[in-house]
Amino acid sequence: MTNRWKSIGLAALLAGLTLSASYAEAAGVLTIGRREDSTTFDPIKTAQNIDNWVFSNVYDVLIRVDKTGTKLEPGLAESWTTSDDGLTYTFKIRDAKFSDGSPLTAEDAAYSLLRIRDDAASLWSDSYKVIDTAVATDARTLTIKLKNQSAPFLSTLALPNASVISKKGMESLGADAYGEKPIASGAFVVEEWRRGDRVILKKNPNFWQADRVKLDGVEWISVPDDNTRMLNVQAGELDTAIFVPFSRVEELKKDPNLNVDIDASTREDHLLINHAHGDLGKKEVRQALDMAIDKKAIVEAVTFGQGTVANSYIPKGALYHYADNLQRPYDPEKAKKMLGDAGVSNLTLNYLIRAGDEVDEQTAVLVQQQLAKAGITANLQKVDPSQEWDMTVAGDYDISVNYWTNDILDPDQKTTFVLGHDSNNNYLTNYKNEEVKELVAKARLELDPKKREQMYVDLQKMAKDDVNWIDLYYSPYINVSRKNIENFYQNPLGRFFLEDTVKN
Repeated sequence: MTNRWKSIGLAALLAGLTLSASYAEAAGVLTIGRREDSTTFDPIKTAQNIDNWVFSNVYDVLIRVDKTGTKLEPGLAESWTTSDDGLTYTFKIRDAKFSDGSPLTAEDAAYSLLRIRDDAASLWSDSYKVIDTAVATDARTLTIKLKNQSAPFLSTLALPNASVISKKGMESLGADAYGEKPIASGAFVVEEWRRGDRVILKKNPNFWQADRVKLDGVEWISVPDDNTRMLNVQAGELDTAIFVPFSRVEELKKDPNLNVDIDASTREDHLLINHAHGDLGKKEVRQALDMAIDKKAIVEAVTFGQGTVANSYIPKGALYHYADNLQRPYDPEKAKKMLGDAGVSNLTLNYLIRAGDEVDEQTAVLVQQQLAKAGITANLQKVDPSQEWDMTVAGDYDISVNYWTNDILDPDQKTTFVLGHDSNNNYLTNYKNEEVKELVAKARLELDPKKREQMYVDLQKMAKDDVNWIDLYYSPYINVSRKNIENFYQNPLGRFFLEDTVKN
């Protein structure tokens, strides 16, 4: 999934100056600096890390991914069984409550899954259409029947967007109100959401693992400018911060008051291309763009050795990653010739950039210079990141760097979202290939691991041939925390285990 946020300048300065006045200095309240503010607490309406990384501790899911990011483990479903034909799943729901004290039942779980499948506002419906029925056979038994066997089905239940919400609460409050201040099923409850500033979470005493939670609360604070955010942690005005710029890692490691955590990730940075805009709809033009960008130079210049060149939308280390996928050589002269052969001259592109994101800005300058050598003009449009995201969704861009981190163990989620998903225009690129779309659906149904792997190898080859987007690099999560903070950890899928974090 992706991420975004806010402008440098006065807003960033004020954010830095006001942090010390926050109630979050109280013992037991962890402050986390991030670039961006949340967009919603309605799980089905977002595909952004800025939301899901908070959801993961406000909501709980039926099945979780463990700390290693490699295994499924029980969540609100304490156990489950599968029928011999692989079509019926029966889940035993544990004895749990919502934050308002009401019982969390199998009916709530069924409602949540049918809502992500059927609601017109759901960004994730395609991944759940395999569900035929989901019913509560009693208060603690959920029975799901599938239309056909599905290899990734259990993995999809761990998606934060499939979190269990309160049926009664959603129906009485309505989606808008619930999306502002939800009834929680996880470790923390939303106490207050100050738009553009912070999300204030309090420990949920009704959480089924409340004894595990050491913190009294968490504040996710928006500090849009990278350098300001790092200074806030160094000054003790923030306990932790995420999205540490690559250029600051070595300096921060030398600070005796800080820990710099470099955790394995499934992050892939890529250049989005809007296929609906003029010549970008031609495959040959997109292939020329790919050849005109020197990924190795970008990795060396902006990641300071932390990144590696990406060759596929499925990240290195993830299930079915194809290590031998095509990497087009950097060849601006050949790219220029390809454009000419395609009848394209004086190609001019609008390159959308998030202001205050150091790496994005550095990457943009490099890409602009590289494209110029192939006769391509990239006009850099630096905007407030919240505006940038809205513009991307609206298709008001030609190219723009974005990133994705996997949310489930199976490649179906990302593959569906970026190659075979109509409702989001294939992750806002307007990419269309019916053969690819059909193979995405078939791969979801294939149960033979070897056959399924070959399908994903073929999909990676086809995506690279079509240049659905331009793969740039893979990189770890890099976060920083004060020495008095323990167990501030992010697994490869991006989940923060704040229920285990300690503030001494």
